[in-house]
Amino acid sequence: MWNTQDWHAVQAHARRCRARSIEDIVMAEPGRAQAFSRRLGPLYFNFARQHIDAEAMADLQRRLEDSGIRGQARAMFDGHRINASEDRAVLHTALRSNLGTTPEAHQAHRDAMAALDQLEGVVGRLRTKGITDVISVGIGGSDLGPRLVLNALSEYAQGGFNVHFLSSADGMYLDRFTAALDPSKTAVLLVSKSFNTQETLINGAVLKNWLDDPSRVFAITANRDRALAFNVRHDNILPIWDWVGGRFSVWSAVAFSVVLGLGMPAFREFLGGAADMDAHFLQAPVEDNAVMWQALLSVWNRNALDYNTQAIIPYDERLEMLPSHLQQVLMESLGKSVTVDGEDCTQATSPVLMGASGNPSQHSFFQYLQQGIGIVPIDFIGVVKSGHCQPANHHFILANLLAQAQSLANGQGSADPQKRYPGNRPSSVILLDELTPRALGMLLALYEHSVFVQSKIWGINAFDQWGVELGKQIATSLMPYVEGREKADDALDPVTRELLARMLTP
Repeated sequence: MWNTQDWHAVQAHARRCRARSIEDIVMAEPGRAQAFSRRLGPLYFNFARQHIDAEAMADLQRRLEDSGIRGQARAMFDGHRINASEDRAVLHTALRSNLGTTPEAHQAHRDAMAALDQLEGVVGRLRTKGITDVISVGIGGSDLGPRLVLNALSEYAQGGFNVHFLSSADGMYLDRFTAALDPSKTAVLLVSKSFNTQETLINGAVLKNWLDDPSRVFAITANRDRALAFNVRHDNILPIWDWVGGRFSVWSAVAFSVVLGLGMPAFREFLGGAADMDAHFLQAPVEDNAVMWQALLSVWNRNALDYNTQAIIPYDERLEMLPSHLQQVLMESLGKSVTVDGEDCTQATSPVLMGASGNPSQHSFFQYLQQGIGIVPIDFIGVVKSGHCQPANHHFILANLLAQAQSLANGQGSADPQKRYPGNRPSSVILLDELTPRALGMLLALYEHSVFVQSKIWGINAFDQWGVELGKQIATSLMPYVEGREKADDALDPVTRELLARMLTP
């Protein structure tokens, strides 16, 4: 956790940098376009248009090194119980790499590899049953990551199964699936670490009855007893572990839907990309470490420049789900107001993360990004080699990415104030050579590790999520009133009582 002296230094740098525009800083530092860029395998990072000069960046990197970030990262990879509020290890990295140095970390990796073998066995069983379609039922981390990966990498689909995702308890999609699919050729995956997720269990109960065949209902969970009580067969239960947080679980059996859609070779390549980023994060010097660059700039924008929103804008429609996935990874991890010691945070933590795919969003909210009063730092994400056969379309997309990054930073003057572009709006650009399983694995692991670094700077726990619990508890207590089994009385919150009356008498 950074101390008062660190934050005073950050503010001193901020006062100096604010006195010059981004364009002026870029022009004043010869070679900045190259000096503020890094290459890691199929990923290229350019941070040159962030509103920070080389002096400030070098000082932030030194302070991060001095704060003990390497030892803190090693503690995570080694399986120490860094999730203090839940007394748990944080070992999602063991799902894809074997970089820990403790027996616990090595055992976690062996368990993860054995689970992959188990997934391959289940794939074979589904083929022999003549299954063509699979409904993956889960919400949050049990849905967003797998949905993103399968959508992004559909060109690599070799799995042979049609995969459908069901997350919300809203019955509309449930009805559509049961109307359109043949239950005799469909399997259902119930994905819930606790096997107590109400949305998943509500949908699962309907689908279990619809299938009328328990051999085609599977559970991916850390709670075998609850799954068995739900009448899932013991050999249909696939494991995850309490050291895997939901938003970091796309590397596990939670992504069985990805294996079914893409095939195991592509999934293993995806894991390999994440393992490459793990090694880079652990081993690269701070000044060459893409994770630490990204994390430091995120903290700089949030605390030094006081920007409360961040945007992720992928200029590739295959990555349209990326902002939604990263919203959970970032905001559920960093949306905290107390430190690990239970003290009030002295610095602002998570920004609000927004985003959408680039070309369509230019025609929706880019007006705000370009000329609005608030400034929103952006991560632009592009793919150099397209996955299609339309070069003119791809060149147009890349030109728009370049144009938006340039115009946001440099702006443009005009005698007509309505047509003036203020500029001075920071952005980074991340380019993937191609959108391959390996490149996507590296990209997602980059943001995961960036979240970890930011949490250590702020002194918060990135791996619990107590903030999601209260609403669930209240919803459970309100169900009898919504169902009409109990009559609202004066014990209820008065506004809730009024809203219930409107719901029950439309």
